[in-house]
Amino acid sequence: MIVNQETIKTLAAQGKRLDGRGLHDYRQPLVIETGISWTAEGSSRVQIGETIVLAGVKLSLEKPYPDTADQGGIMINVELTPLSSPEYEPGPPGIKAIELARVTDRGIREAKALDLKKLCITPGEKAWFVIIDIITLNDAGNLFDAASLAALAALRSAKFPYVDPKTNVIDYKKKTDVSLPLVKEPIAITISKVNGSLLVDPTVEEEKVAESRLTVALDNKNILSALQKGGEGPLNAEEVGAMVDLAFEKAKTLREVLHKHVP
Repeated sequence: MIVNQETIKTLAAQGKRLDGRGLHDYRQPLVIETGISWTAEGSSRVQIGETIVLAGVKLSLEKPYPDTADQGGIMINVELTPLSSPEYEPGPPGIKAIELARVTDRGIREAKALDLKKLCITPGEKAWFVIIDIITLNDAGNLFDAASLAALAALRSAKFPYVDPKTNVIDYKKKTDVSLPLVKEPIAITISKVNGSLLVDPTVEEEKVAESRLTVALDNKNILSALQKGGEGPLNAEEVGAMVDLAFEKAKTLREVLHKHVP
């Protein structure tokens, strides 16, 4: 469907949207599933409206980095599949995939969501590294929030694999009942500015006409861990403050859905 961009802008200025939602409402259904992959240590599927994202957590034993010899590590990869949008092509990650991975990573890393020291087995020699792979099944807008929620749900559901105490070989077919040392739960909320109005959970069409956006990551104690500004338009201090306040409010909604579906 071809949407007149001026129509979106005009409606936004009137406090309305094409799909009938309020400016600050998330699309429905808003659903989180876990345990969707038996080969991953933790996995999730998140759906926000027609946007669908998968996340999987894999654990491997590696040598720690020299500057953090007593810590494990975390890495996030994003694949924007051609299945999810005609705008994506096979091949190396593009700019959008790299930005999505970095924003998701920053929200988790800066919040210190994982106790990386508890992932270390032998300082300087062996530690657990957490790899999160995020794949898009359908991009109908707001991948930032969907990817963040999927990554967090996968981390919450992850269990360490069994390691043979004699050979130190990992048996990925066997999972223990030990969860990851997840001490904080950062959730990202993305707010877009369209014709002077602030919109939550933008669709693809709204993203294309937005002057700017701000992704706000908040942990379960409502401590702000990261901000990421996007778009070419400027944001003044008053607008940033309003966006952060709105993020505080909407984070409660996403956190309630997370705890409902991933106890």
